[in-house]
Amino acid sequence: MQISGATVLITGGSMGIGYAMAEFFLDAGSEVIICGRREEMLLEAQRNHPGLHIKVCDLADEAERRTLLEWTTTNFGSLNVLVNNAGIQRDIDFTKGIEAFLAGESEIKINLEAPIVLSGLFIPYLTGKKEAAIINVSSGLGFVPAGRMPVYSATKAGLHAFSMALRQQLIPLGIKVFEVVPPAVDTELNPEGRAKRPNFRVDLKPGEFVAAVMKDIANDIFEIGYGMTEGFINASRAELDQSFQRMNRAW
Repeated sequence: MQISGATVLITGGSMGIGYAMAEFFLDAGSEVIICGRREEMLLEAQRNHPGLHIKVCDLADEAERRTLLEWTTTNFGSLNVLVNNAGIQRDIDFTKGIEAFLAGESEIKINLEAPIVLSGLFIPYLTGKKEAAIINVSSGLGFVPAGRMPVYSATKAGLHAFSMALRQQLIPLGIKVFEVVPPAVDTELNPEGRAKRPNFRVDLKPGEFVAAVMKDIANDIFEIGYGMTEGFINASRAELDQSFQRMNRAW
């Protein structure tokens, strides 16, 4: 995939991995649009990079997804890359009942439903575009789930399966489908959950991770891990089971 000269929409692009990807595409000479729920974060990103285009959008809302489609395709006719990056992560303990799951933000809507719907909405506009691509940001927990984060893990496993199936479907249309599989990265993801684990430490910065990922995207590697998750992608079922047991000992 050609990184330069693209027109890219990145969901959840005001912070973390999405923001680092926006910076990378900008530095390569691409036009970049980012969306997110928090206007102040989008404006801060734009102040840092005046070339960024921004749009406030709550991807859990079906109407706002369609508004994003209409606004983007109206204003950026050259759009050829969709990056489904936005996501949330929650610690949910089902031994205490269903209340916590029902009370908080929906990981299913944001992490899984939104990428599926946005892909379906944007595919007609990507079809026929040079170097058209969809990039889905999943997680190593989609391969080896975490007991503390069962719904998050399930949504990322679903996004992995969706990426595989969609990649196959879109071959005749010439749209490439990439899956980026991060390990734990030093971002704002699930600060409440991370604070509960005093020994939890993440040294991997988003920029370092994205720099490695984008090299593989440029070389048309369609499933891209880093460190531990690179091993997950190529592991046998027995090896994944062993990783699951190691990861979840404390649970």
